[in-house]
Amino acid sequence: MMTERPRFFDDLAGVAGGAMSALVGLRDEAEALVRARLDEAIRRLDLIKREELEAVQELAANARAGQEAAENELALLRHRLAELEARVAKLETPPAAELLA
Repeated sequence: MMTERPRFFDDLAGVAGGAMSALVGLRDEAEALVRARLDEAIRRLDLIKREELEAVQELAANARAGQEAAENELALLRHRLAELEARVAKLETPPAAELLA
């Protein structure tokens, strides 16, 4: 009788372990199904995921920074062009002595 009792508990533990594994598998499958259904609902509602929003926000911030840098460079180049045009105008203007002659 003593040898049957431990075997019974071993069998019971094996069945319980198998049941727990099956329940964990069912839970994982249910989570995956719910996640897939939610993703589909989000797609139908034209909603976006937070990761996608953050990526677009980062792209916009980078574009804004690039635009500001380009605007600053353009302002600098316009200033330099104005200086060069003023210097050329001075070179093209005849000296006062030539104007009197």
